[in-house]
Amino acid sequence: MNSRNRFLKAVRTVRLIFLPVLSGLFFIPFRTSGQPQVRVFTHADTLRGSITPQRAWWDVSFYDLHVKINLEDSAISGYNLITYKVLKSESAMQIDLRMPLEMDSIVQDGKRLQFVRDGNAFFVQLVRRQKRNAHETVAVYYHGKPEISKNPPWSGGFIWKRDSLGNPFISTACQTVGASIWWPCKDIESDEPDSQRIAITVPDQLMDVSNGRLRSTVNNGDGTTTYEWFVNNPINNYDVSINAGQYAHYTETYQGEQGALSLDFWPLAYNLDKAKKQFTQVRSMLQCFEHWFGPYPWYRDGYKLIEAPYLGMEHQSAVTYGNRYENGYLGRDLSKTGWGLKFDFIIVHESAHEWFGNNITNKDIADMWIHESFANYSENLYVESLFGKSAGATYVEGTRNVKNDRPVIGQYGVHDEGSGDMYNKGGNMLHTIRQIIGDDEKWRSVLRGLNARFWHQTVSSRQIWRYMSEASGVDLSKVFEQYLTTTEIPVLEYRLDHQFLYYRWTHVVKGFNMPVKVMLFPENYSLIRPADSWRKIAAGVADLSDLRVDDNFYILVKRVQK
Repeated sequence: MNSRNRFLKAVRTVRLIFLPVLSGLFFIPFRTSGQPQVRVFTHADTLRGSITPQRAWWDVSFYDLHVKINLEDSAISGYNLITYKVLKSESAMQIDLRMPLEMDSIVQDGKRLQFVRDGNAFFVQLVRRQKRNAHETVAVYYHGKPEISKNPPWSGGFIWKRDSLGNPFISTACQTVGASIWWPCKDIESDEPDSQRIAITVPDQLMDVSNGRLRSTVNNGDGTTTYEWFVNNPINNYDVSINAGQYAHYTETYQGEQGALSLDFWPLAYNLDKAKKQFTQVRSMLQCFEHWFGPYPWYRDGYKLIEAPYLGMEHQSAVTYGNRYENGYLGRDLSKTGWGLKFDFIIVHESAHEWFGNNITNKDIADMWIHESFANYSENLYVESLFGKSAGATYVEGTRNVKNDRPVIGQYGVHDEGSGDMYNKGGNMLHTIRQIIGDDEKWRSVLRGLNARFWHQTVSSRQIWRYMSEASGVDLSKVFEQYLTTTEIPVLEYRLDHQFLYYRWTHVVKGFNMPVKVMLFPENYSLIRPADSWRKIAAGVADLSDLRVDDNFYILVKRVQK
């Protein structure tokens, strides 16, 4: 059998790896509060979300991305030089590029490599033995019309808009779908480059603002200009962004925990005055988050806030903003408490991802709660920092709009991000954990410790659970299991019998033993430790028809008869 036939056979074998496949589909049940659900995943989902053998043997160290934008037909063209470390000698490599984009050629050592396409994945046959621990490079050339985002940022893709003056206004947002929707890469969160160059060529009338530091601006003499940006730190693929428009620019300096941090603001030119007023919130945001989470993770690359033609995204060191220069979420208070109109939701929420999402990144998109639950909870901490602890608690409790449609953690290995409840339910879970720990300074040390322990790393849910339990001295495993892997909210059942309160947990995972504060005596909360069987405690409250439970705990309460 010749080498090409062996290569093609190896590619076909990918369909049988890791997960049980039936006619290209496999089925995974999961727990809900109602009937068991069945979710259907495809072979393409496996290629997208799993560490296939053609991904496992190499580790990305550097992306050198060059992209040219053509306004006339909404097309792009370019190349990516992928430098990687060889972990194991193999002959086939998976590179991802989403249809309808086309791969023109793949070159190594001046030689064009053979490849076959399997949906959105390309399998490349390497002609030279890959020596273990060596660093190698492949050049990937491509072109086409990338998928247009119909509802950015929730549906990923390119955004081709015009500003209010009719000028082109272009951006990218691809968190859920992945970076391969517009550039070729190893499109899985578990592998980040150590650094990256982003060189974007746009018509002279526009400027591109991307991640990291601007290294050069080159007028090409053909009506286009190339802006070269460089990211000095690891970066997850979906954070890499293009933002092309007619921008104004101003800069400030923030004296933070690691010294002087550059703040660069890029509003559209006609919104400069609005930006100078609204973007002052960045300073109080940084002060709050450095206090709770530790130093801003990207001092070498700076902090940028860039106006975009959609609501906003957490692009690393290049946070995008489209909240119309208003407080709230497009002028609305998502908590319905009044506190949500006291700050700009996009500045606060998206910037929080610099710590949770960018500094600490999930290995598998199934664990995206690590990004969104902590970012949601950060809103509470920001309100608290400005208006006090009671205001912060009221705000987060006001976000308990939870569907419980499916578990917060998705299915692993198939690019499944789990339920949207990762925001509100996850944020309230973290607020509850703060009450369980019962010591705000220890809670702060846990949050800061997370960012120090997993500095610039990709992680799993288990790593987060284990660290938070060890750092707090409280076994939180059952709490995480309850709120993240089921659709049930714990129910505290109680009854009163001869001045004794009887109580227990129901609708909980086996072994769930979370403590909770209840009012057993007038104006005084006590900590009780329910289990899944009845326990009792003396109560000094005559009428327990409505047992008062500390609202900071995200639970349900039910009185039952004897």
